[in-house]
Amino acid sequence: MTKIVFFVAEDWYFLSHRRGLAKACRDAGWEVVVATRVTTHAAEIEAAGFALESIALERGGTDPWRDLQSLIAIVRMLRRQRPDIVHLVGLKPLLYGSLAALLTGVPHVVGAIAGMGSLLSGAAKGTGMLRALVVAALRPLIGRSRVRVIVQNDDDRALLLDRHLAPAGRIVTIRGSGVDLAAFPALPAPAAPPVVFALVARMLVDKGVPEAVEAVGIARARGAPAILRLVGAPDPQNPMTIDEARLREFAARPGVEWLGPRDDIVAVWRDAHVAVLPSWREGMPKALLEALACARPVLTTDTTGCRDVIEDGVEGLLVRLRDPPALAAAMVRLAGDAALRARMGAAARRRAEERFDERRTIAAHLDLYRALLGGAQDPTARR
Repeated sequence: MTKIVFFVAEDWYFLSHRRGLAKACRDAGWEVVVATRVTTHAAEIEAAGFALESIALERGGTDPWRDLQSLIAIVRMLRRQRPDIVHLVGLKPLLYGSLAALLTGVPHVVGAIAGMGSLLSGAAKGTGMLRALVVAALRPLIGRSRVRVIVQNDDDRALLLDRHLAPAGRIVTIRGSGVDLAAFPALPAPAAPPVVFALVARMLVDKGVPEAVEAVGIARARGAPAILRLVGAPDPQNPMTIDEARLREFAARPGVEWLGPRDDIVAVWRDAHVAVLPSWREGMPKALLEALACARPVLTTDTTGCRDVIEDGVEGLLVRLRDPPALAAAMVRLAGDAALRARMGAAARRRAEERFDERRTIAAHLDLYRALLGGAQDPTARR
């Protein structure tokens, strides 16, 4: 039986971004193992029929001793599991997982960095030397013939090529994780005013949260009946995190609400009119794909990953990066034009159906796996 290991830094991220793909592998007769830092989702992962390996990897950690311990644990896990394919998601899993796969003789490696990470993209300041070290370490690991690297947009493909991290023939573009169109149905718009702009994301500076807060204040000062609803939690392992004290300060401002993390995202979109994400850089933001599926217009930045979600003026609006007045002007426009919101919302659902159906992205991944395994190999055959 073919075995695949998904190595993802966080258990919640596996469930939100890779569960559908893992289920498709399981349904094809493969044995699926999830290696991740376990917090509160062990029972849910195991109930889905996946074996679970706990790996204590800190995404934002810089302690070399802890990282060495994590690497040793990954090596032991791969020796124990002996997978045919290991799928690595995130920068640290890619770095340590590809090294561990080389050391243990895993036949095939698939790596993915959603948005390339602030380190590789240069978004994080003061990390030039660290970035050079990571690039130097990654180059021989992911440039190997049995490794494929998945990117979610053309800018990230160009970045990999520019840094000479992998040859063009080993880079595969799959545009995001897709969205389950049945789980995220088209929804009628709620009553207005007020017009609710929902920002669904981890509460990070580089998700554009401060810009959105400033923009809604400007929009309201111009008479727009706008409310900004922040949905998500801080991420203490990310250096760009916004702590709870600052989020509470944001929520004390007129027109700003912070709901914290929510499990029922469909309910968030049921009560909101527009999805807003003024992010600095993305791979292919899943929250916006879910908003499209729910027939919500999207207001986002004209930057890598975000501009791939919509066509400006059709399913939503693109604004300049890190420009609260431009974002406010777009909020004013959308808040004042219900017909425009309705037209863009209908177009958003069509775009989700035509481009971002989860079944398309799952099929693309399975095609990649089978090509690595030899194309004609029966995925249910005995090893």
